[in-house]
Amino acid sequence: MTYQTTYEETAPDSAELAQQQGLYLLEFGTNWCGHCKAAQSAIAPVLAEFPALPHRKVEDGPGRALGRSFRVKLWPTLVLLNNGQEVGRLVRPTTPEAVQSLLAAAARAI
Repeated sequence: MTYQTTYEETAPDSAELAQQQGLYLLEFGTNWCGHCKAAQSAIAPVLAEFPALPHRKVEDGPGRALGRSFRVKLWPTLVLLNNGQEVGRLVRPTTPEAVQSLLAAAARAI
């Protein structure tokens, strides 16, 4: 899966995420969110360096169960999973270095 430019209205369910093998990056936010738009300049270049890393943008908000299950409070929130389990999180990244740190920390932990 390549870098997504828009947030999907249909979220994966918990069972689907639990079955994911290896690293998997979820990005919670909305297409109209100013913070989400601004963060793309920090997120996109880093993910371009990791084309094999599955990345999925998931629309979040009231009534969106997946975001609530991950206790997402602010957008965008990046949640890095390894074999379906959260191994790292980054809220409102502003620099590519912050995103790189998230991925590097997760790589060291596994």
